[in-house]
Amino acid sequence: QVQLVELGGGLVQAGGSLRLSCADSGRTFRTFFTGWFRQAPGKQREFVSAFSWSDNSTSYADSVKGRFTISRDNAKNTVYLQMNSLKPEDTAVYYCVGRYGTKLYVAASYYPYWGQGTQVTVSS
Repeated sequence: QVQLVELGGGLVQAGGSLRLSCADSGRTFRTFFTGWFRQAPGKQREFVSAFSWSDNSTSYADSVKGRFTISRDNAKNTVYLQMNSLKPEDTAVYYCVGRYGTKLYVAASYYPYWGQGTQVTVSS
């Protein structure tokens, strides 16, 4: 059973930066995606970014391209989400997610593994 543990998040002013981390345990195959979704109050969960452990490819939502960067540390089985130039509309609970496979999906229903979520608040 894959477990995901998130760290990071918090309160930051607009234009600031935060880094989220997601450490996984129990992952048995390299064909695995680790990603991030977020959910703002009153809104649906939306895809933010994902990383493929099998080919090191990355993907981003248009709303965060050029501002967010996803990366990994193999030795720590950890994926990071560096968030720069944060905007108030980035305020949400951010969830680390995971799924086995070789195809990237941006729908939350394709990810069976979820972290507990961490709050990111960007003040204007």
